[in-house]
Amino acid sequence: MRKRFQWREGNQIDLMVDGEVFFPVMLEEMRKARHSVLLEFYLVASGTITTRFIEEMIAAVKRGVMVRMIIDGFGALKFNQNDRKRLQSEGVQVIVYNPLHATKLTRNFARDHRKLLIVDQQVAFVGGTGLSDVYWLSEAKGSPWHELMSRVEGPAVVDLLNVYNALWERCSYQNLPSAPDSMAPVGDTKVRVTTVQGMYQQDIKVNFLHRVNRAQTRVWLMTAYFLPSFSVRSALRRAARRGVDVRLIIAGPYTDQPWVFHASKRYYRALLKAGVRIYEYQPRFLHAKAAVVDDWSSVGSCNLDHWNLRWNLEANIEVEDSAFVVQVGQVLRDDMHHCHEVTYGAWSQRPWHQKMREYIWAWLAKLALKIR
Repeated sequence: MRKRFQWREGNQIDLMVDGEVFFPVMLEEMRKARHSVLLEFYLVASGTITTRFIEEMIAAVKRGVMVRMIIDGFGALKFNQNDRKRLQSEGVQVIVYNPLHATKLTRNFARDHRKLLIVDQQVAFVGGTGLSDVYWLSEAKGSPWHELMSRVEGPAVVDLLNVYNALWERCSYQNLPSAPDSMAPVGDTKVRVTTVQGMYQQDIKVNFLHRVNRAQTRVWLMTAYFLPSFSVRSALRRAARRGVDVRLIIAGPYTDQPWVFHASKRYYRALLKAGVRIYEYQPRFLHAKAAVVDDWSSVGSCNLDHWNLRWNLEANIEVEDSAFVVQVGQVLRDDMHHCHEVTYGAWSQRPWHQKMREYIWAWLAKLALKIR
């Protein structure tokens, strides 16, 4: 589905930071479900938090609730067969998006990177989490991944339902109950659902560029993986040269993809020279994706990197609401206090072996991005 959604008035949005906050809220909404529970997650791994979701799904089915789950063929490799069979034996239908197979060649790179939970066609959760203990329990580095999720209630849920239903029908050839044509307002927040459908439809990127190119005061971007397209890099540099406060908050040394951390540094020099401020998050793995541009914010699953935009299905929400934008901005500001800021002077004096490592990984990343 390549439908472009419009702005919808009358929503209520709640931003939640880290799994210890959003997982209990998500589980509670599932516990209250009376009609339907729809889940779509890229990273699904058997463990403590996934077991709790499984138990709530099974309990919902026993109450007569329709429960459906979409998982990704690569992201769910650590979701064991016992857990899958348990769900299916209890009446939860699970479908796998693009299962891996040698004959698919490069089509194996196409992934469903969205993270959605929709309950009773009334409440939705969208953001960057997976169902995995890395978001919930202490891991090797001492802390769970830093992540954001948003709870959405109101007319924008209709569009998230349409996003989910379209993929379910595409993968299963089965129809789910249609989304309602409209929904009663429950708040005063203006929201638009935006998506990426691989390289064929990239509304998240297009809308971000539109905002950056017209920014007046600030552009703050938080992303886990920083391998941006030329158009994004150019827009950030131009905004900084206009005097806009441009800041990037990116994952630091604690990351699940160290090669991306090193490869991304090929872009630092030009950005720093233009006046962009770059912050590397230090305490743990920063996996969140959020942007604030003046009085607009975007939160969701998309990292705005080359690979996401070329191969993935993504879902974000855009919000025009002063209170929400202030809240997202405050989260980013607080995270900056836990970052190492990269300055142009220090960057210019880094040792040769660091430069060599960055060059090699950047060259390999460039080759990988030519795959199609």
